[in-house]
Amino acid sequence: MALDDVLAKREHINEVLRVKLDEVTERWGVKVTNVEIREIIPPPAVQDAMTRQMSAERTRRAVVTEADGAKQAAITVAEGNKQAAILNAEGNRQSAIVRAEGFALALNTIYDVARTLDANTMTLQYLDALKELGARPSTKFVIPMELINVLGNVTGQTAKAFTPQE
Repeated sequence: MALDDVLAKREHINEVLRVKLDEVTERWGVKVTNVEIREIIPPPAVQDAMTRQMSAERTRRAVVTEADGAKQAAITVAEGNKQAAILNAEGNRQSAIVRAEGFALALNTIYDVARTLDANTMTLQYLDALKELGARPSTKFVIPMELINVLGNVTGQTAKAFTPQE
């Protein structure tokens, strides 16, 4: 029998042995009521094979356990990276919202200040810009139409200022 079968079917072997022994000993008036295999000592070659098999099984279990540990570690690292990416994205989103709100606040402030400016203040600003353009060594100037209209208004206002009042 194979060693695995001997180990697995010990009860069956005990029963078969009891029946066989009882048949043989019945001639002498002896009744066998119980037989028990207590120890099996295989040959040294089989013992070596069994030792190698147990060692291989322990090694296999250790490798499986180590692989499971590496798998769990990789999953944990991946989940951590995922959470970090999510938090970074949320941080970037919040930062963009705050920047946009700041920009909107600045535009509103500029708009509020610009609403309080009258035409004369804007005309002075245009004239300062024109003065700075004239101070440059350039020979060609590009002047927006709006500035030309403002200059027309300034010359009209200047003419009124120097016209005698009746």
